[in-house]
Amino acid sequence: MAKIHVTTKINGEDAEFLCEPQQTMLDVLRDELSLTGSKEGCGSGDCGACSIIVDGRLVCSCLMFGAEASGTEITTIEGIANGDTLHPLQQKFLEHAALQCGFCTPGVLVASKALLDANPSPTEEQARYWLAGNLCRCTGYDKIIEAVMDAAAEMRGE
Repeated sequence: MAKIHVTTKINGEDAEFLCEPQQTMLDVLRDELSLTGSKEGCGSGDCGACSIIVDGRLVCSCLMFGAEASGTEITTIEGIANGDTLHPLQQKFLEHAALQCGFCTPGVLVASKALLDANPSPTEEQARYWLAGNLCRCTGYDKIIEAVMDAAAEMRGE
């Protein structure tokens, strides 16, 4: 089967790659583009470890074909910081110790960014609902929500 040529924008930079028609975006990111921050937890869209933002929408990259990326703009965990300066979410996750083993953290951070992009002033209930698709076996979620709410306040200038 012939590979598909895809041109897209990933983390603000033009990108192009070849992929098999059945290859997931997660596999493209990890295997073709060496962007290994997104993790495969379940392979069925149930855990959120592979979350990316595609044209402003939160997507499980394990459920997206790489070929579908053509003409889109994608943000991965690697594109959240501004160079060596952490995104406020990343900084607040550190300050609130909102991570333990770290496996789910990239997906949770990407999902949290998508939340704050869509709603800069979420309630705690809205944040919990938004992040319900990101499973964590270690933290118990309270510190994650505290970090997201603190980052939201900081980003609003409070």
